[in-house]
Amino acid sequence: MIASPAAAHTGIGIGGGLGAGFGHPFVGLDHLLAMVSVGALGAVAGGGALWALPATFMGVMALGGGLALAGVHLPGVETGIAASLIVFGVLLATRVGLPTMAAMAVVAVFALFHGHAHGAELPELASRATYVLGFVAATGLLHLLGIGIAFGLDRLPAWPALSLRLAGGGVAAAGLALLIG
Repeated sequence: MIASPAAAHTGIGIGGGLGAGFGHPFVGLDHLLAMVSVGALGAVAGGGALWALPATFMGVMALGGGLALAGVHLPGVETGIAASLIVFGVLLATRVGLPTMAAMAVVAVFALFHGHAHGAELPELASRATYVLGFVAATGLLHLLGIGIAFGLDRLPAWPALSLRLAGGGVAAAGLALLIG
């Protein structure tokens, strides 16, 4: 007399892959700050780095996710994620101008940790491909947000460089807090 739902569309929706992958970067402040920071770093560096840093992060992050999905263990993932916030924050706060290739290498190292963490969070019944596509797409949007924030802060009428430096200091402080526990 009492029927349970048919659940005819299992694997679709927030838990089914694309939605779960897309939502994952937004649920952790660590991922959110890192991805926005990478976009801001690209904007601060300018030139080819504007798009090279976010593209590097997304590509290597997908690789890290693939490693996790393949069962490859990566030691120190949470430490690497916290360290990424410290490094990205310090780079923003100090406005140290790394050559584009060096900045890409730094971003790539930390993207591997973030991607591995995303891949390790795959819901049991989710499609692997759509889950990865979801977290890469969300990351791209967060990078664009970081680019927009950096350009916006640079246009503030008073102390534009200071505002981005303070934001970078806040990101580094968040990373330090995560590292300490």
